[in-house]
Amino acid sequence: MVTFKATHIVKPAEPTPDEIMYLNACDQIKDITHTPTIYFYRNCEKLDNGDVVSVLRDSLSKVLVLFYPLAGRLKWSAEGGSRVELHCNGRGVPIHEAVSEATVEDFGDFTPTREIQALIPSVDYTTPIDEIPLVIVQLTRFKCGGVSIGLGVSHVMADGPSALHFVDEWAKIARGAEPIIPPFLDRRVLETDEPLASKFDPAVLRPPPSLIGEEDNMEQRKKPITVAFLNLTKIQIEKLRNKASEDPTLEAENSRGYSRFEAVAAHIWRCTSKARRHTAEQQTSLHFVADFRTKLRPPLPKNFFGNALIRVEATDTSGNLLSTPIGDASRKIRAAVEKVTDETVRGYLDYLRELPDVGRFRSLDNNGRPKGDFYGNPNLAIISWTALPLYGADFGWGKEIHMGPGSMGFDGKTFIIPSHDGDGSFNIAIWLQEEHIGAFKKSFYDDI
Repeated sequence: MVTFKATHIVKPAEPTPDEIMYLNACDQIKDITHTPTIYFYRNCEKLDNGDVVSVLRDSLSKVLVLFYPLAGRLKWSAEGGSRVELHCNGRGVPIHEAVSEATVEDFGDFTPTREIQALIPSVDYTTPIDEIPLVIVQLTRFKCGGVSIGLGVSHVMADGPSALHFVDEWAKIARGAEPIIPPFLDRRVLETDEPLASKFDPAVLRPPPSLIGEEDNMEQRKKPITVAFLNLTKIQIEKLRNKASEDPTLEAENSRGYSRFEAVAAHIWRCTSKARRHTAEQQTSLHFVADFRTKLRPPLPKNFFGNALIRVEATDTSGNLLSTPIGDASRKIRAAVEKVTDETVRGYLDYLRELPDVGRFRSLDNNGRPKGDFYGNPNLAIISWTALPLYGADFGWGKEIHMGPGSMGFDGKTFIIPSHDGDGSFNIAIWLQEEHIGAFKKSFYDDI
């Protein structure tokens, strides 16, 4: 049970530009929702003796001077096509202050359940978008003296690397650390005036396949889902890598062995199809995103703030996926990633820019009601955090003991998260239909 005590609206500590900031094509297709994350901190002397909310509020006001677009609001663009404008108007960021009768230990292994979600601010997306903050914060104090910081950052404003950059600079200001690394805010850096022959295949943006025998996915959307939070040890990951890298095409093409992500993602894809008991002819897609910061020529500035992700998919039939070695699935995943080049990214951006309406790619319509493509059964959507600097958000009372996603899942949504302990293991958060979760857990470990 969480009880709310107060809400503080935090505005930039200094005057910031009052402007309408350009949003690029990558921003325009993003959901008008927030990415929910949670940070847990154990009790310590500084938490007992310090004014935690004042520390967060004061440091947030200072970091918003650097990241001033986050203090603004979105508005629907007059040009239509479900496009939005970013108004840098300094309206601020809310910090909700709450208390809970729970202890940090009550959350166990921090599986992203509804209890975790209660520690992250909720948003009514039927509210007019110009009233919805782009960042939302919740500070919850537990009876053990520990705290959590629940955070939501607008998908339109920032991808994972950018959101983590914001949190890192906020934490540094809070504890008085140096140096402060300002963001690169000009999103026009993604634009080019040079006409290019597009190498982007828009088929990757087509709606995912449905189950054989079903005209649409409405019945699958209605089925109850549940979450599993599973650990893969370093030894288990290496075993999967070694199995995948037995793929004879690697030696024939003089290619390197498969990465940890390529092997683990292939394993999850295979286990999911097996648990769902697909027919052999069932088409299945694995969807994920690739960071193209270093793929562009020249690369984007290291501190680029915005969205620099491209949609990627690997496809197969369930029968082939399960009747061939894991290396075949890893090869399909690698092939999808290797298509991400400067030319394909430029083509992707050009394609999005020319779309008459970008709303098809969002999970909510323009009035905040659910819609959009369904990435559940027979499909999978994997979000990899393996290359992100997730940990070390020290606001002055020590580093977090856990950082992870909120309970914002749909059937097939999966996170691959490196262990907080730095032991080389992965934590896998996956949402599946209740009828399939037991079989998935069994395959997940039995088939390593």
